[in-house]
Amino acid sequence: MLEPKKTEYETAVLIGIINQYQDEDKSDEYLDELEFLTYTAGGEVLKRFQQKLDKPNPKTFIGSGKMEEVRQFVVANDVGTAIFDDELSPAQQKNIEKILKCKVVDRTYLILDIFAQRAQTSYARTQVELAQYEYLMPRLAGLWTHLERQRGGIGMRGPGETEIETDRRIVRDKISLLKKKLKTIDKQMAVQRGNRGSLVRVALVGYTNVGKSTLMNIISKSDIFAENKLFATLDTTVRKVVILNLPFLLSDTVGFIRKLPTQLVESFKSTLDEVREADLLLHVVDISHPQFQDHIESVNQTLSEIDAQDKPCLMVFNKIDQYQTEDLEEDDLITEKTEKHFSLKDWKNTWMNKVGDDAIFISAIKKQNIKSFRKKVYKKVRSIHVTRFPYNNFLYPELEDLENES
Repeated sequence: MLEPKKTEYETAVLIGIINQYQDEDKSDEYLDELEFLTYTAGGEVLKRFQQKLDKPNPKTFIGSGKMEEVRQFVVANDVGTAIFDDELSPAQQKNIEKILKCKVVDRTYLILDIFAQRAQTSYARTQVELAQYEYLMPRLAGLWTHLERQRGGIGMRGPGETEIETDRRIVRDKISLLKKKLKTIDKQMAVQRGNRGSLVRVALVGYTNVGKSTLMNIISKSDIFAENKLFATLDTTVRKVVILNLPFLLSDTVGFIRKLPTQLVESFKSTLDEVREADLLLHVVDISHPQFQDHIESVNQTLSEIDAQDKPCLMVFNKIDQYQTEDLEEDDLITEKTEKHFSLKDWKNTWMNKVGDDAIFISAIKKQNIKSFRKKVYKKVRSIHVTRFPYNNFLYPELEDLENES
């Protein structure tokens, strides 16, 4: 008889700071996201530590008193990993490991680790491997501490330095090899994109875990992996979709996230070619997330980095079934009404009203308002198609004819 498999989670603590750029609410929000990242990577968070600092301590990121508090908790609870919300310098990481005597990981490496787990194709694995080596390069010194190269003296000259330089040379060669491999794959993918003809290309973009893959499955009637975890989709998937009798290509891309490691932005720019070459972007937003406006800003910033910010865009506000608002009594004259008290109707009357016809509110998982969503996509794609092929407009009916579509 088979025994039920138990999932072993690695214990971890989270560490963040509160400063002039990141108040307590923002710090809590980042740590919430960091906890979700930790869970996605296979970890269980036992406790969070925060400290108010004008700027991170150059030696240990946080102050000595707070570090001692963390150390005592790590020892008492046999914690395996300490995860920091910001990227640590090689020196900081080395110093912290000496104090805590456990694995020390920053946000950047945690995201890299998740990407390494999620990468399925050779292309994605190559991109992640390149990002990992570029992250590892300045941190190689810490791997050779057993050689005591810093002490000098009789019997201590030479070998340590030689080992480090050899290792650096191996990593540099590996980075060069991976970049060449990516160039070769990029050429192959460019040929594939060229062979798709002149069909209108639509790309799903958005923050990670907003429901892009679920929406892709509904529209394209395919079976793409979707899960309530960050970066569930890493490989770009392209499907041919037909609404009524109008065909177009729909691609599902990797999700974005705040504080995205620079190594990943560089490595995955080629993956985002699908976004750069798209004729229409479907910007999916998790309206149920308290900070969804920050998510929109993060996505727009990444789109700007890859020169895709000026493309036609349809804002798709997803997860309306999960949207919750804080109740405000009508006779409450003291409490000021803020965004957390907004209903969906209130939101539609804010800046979203200026978006006008370029916005739609749906629930992909509950299939709410999907018919209206398909109509909007059809209208957008048709307007692009008839511009590209002006003599084909009679082949595709006007939007009103979609009323009978199931």
